[in-house]
Amino acid sequence: MSKSASRARLVEIIRKRSFGRGEITLASGRKSNFYFNLKPTMLDPEGAALLAELTFEALKDDGLDYIGGLEMGAVPLAGAVAQLSWLKGHPIAAFFVRKKPKEHGARLAVEGLARNETLHGKRVVIVEDVTTTGESALKAVDAVRDAGGEVVLVLTMVDREEGAVETFAQAGLAFRWLFRASEYLKD
Repeated sequence: MSKSASRARLVEIIRKRSFGRGEITLASGRKSNFYFNLKPTMLDPEGAALLAELTFEALKDDGLDYIGGLEMGAVPLAGAVAQLSWLKGHPIAAFFVRKKPKEHGARLAVEGLARNETLHGKRVVIVEDVTTTGESALKAVDAVRDAGGEVVLVLTMVDREEGAVETFAQAGLAFRWLFRASEYLKD
């Protein structure tokens, strides 16, 4: 399937499985009359494959070592991209950042690395399913930087176009998206 065909098909899947209208309170605390819940798309076989494909294509030339982000939105996406990157011969390892470190076990904020692995000196992309203001992604950025990683980019599947561009610019971070909310609000 061509990139444009994959993109068009993914728009359909997101519209059917993950987009809705109606009063909702977002993670940022803001009220909205539309929402995206990308989990049904990320966990759908075709949706997961298309998200991984388009994400990998968007990132393959960035020289990345790791892909990850804040739980829960980044977990399915990072895992799918890691698997696809291996199959494409350009491996990008995955991790995720806990919103709050576990109070037992290793008590890690960054999960998915083996005991002898570290993000120190590694080029990292932070991924999100849906971005509103960008504040959630900044939590993952901070955790990666605390672990010594270099965040080279924040990539979201859907930018709600409600301040993330400005937030990341102010933080000195490159920001890209696969889709923008306005693509879904045309109808």
